[in-house]
Amino acid sequence: MTSRPRLTLSTIVLDAPDAHELAAFYQRLLGWEVEREESDWVKIVPPGGGPGLSFQTEADYVRPAWPAVPGAQQMMMHLDIEVDDLDSASALARAAGAALSDHQPEDDTRVHFDPAGHPFCLWVRS
Repeated sequence: MTSRPRLTLSTIVLDAPDAHELAAFYQRLLGWEVEREESDWVKIVPPGGGPGLSFQTEADYVRPAWPAVPGAQQMMMHLDIEVDDLDSASALARAAGAALSDHQPEDDTRVHFDPAGHPFCLWVRS
């Protein structure tokens, strides 16, 4: 039997038309610091360690449609961010540059779009 190699999730990558712009938004939202920055790549990390978020410039990036629309670019993933105060966190997200979605499927969650159109959810534990 061969040993299993060590696998560690180090980052989650979001494509964007401008990696630096999207990284700056998530820095404002989360309060995380830049760990690595290149011309088309930025990685931010949480202060306590753990997987970070990376942003890659993609010249052919297409904003996803959410809720899903047949024939449109589909959302590939989204971020869930637990908060202790939904209204305050939603206000912070909007001040940082997010847009609130018109469609809100649950009372304990607020769906927003980052500046590149990726949906993300702020949610409170019930």
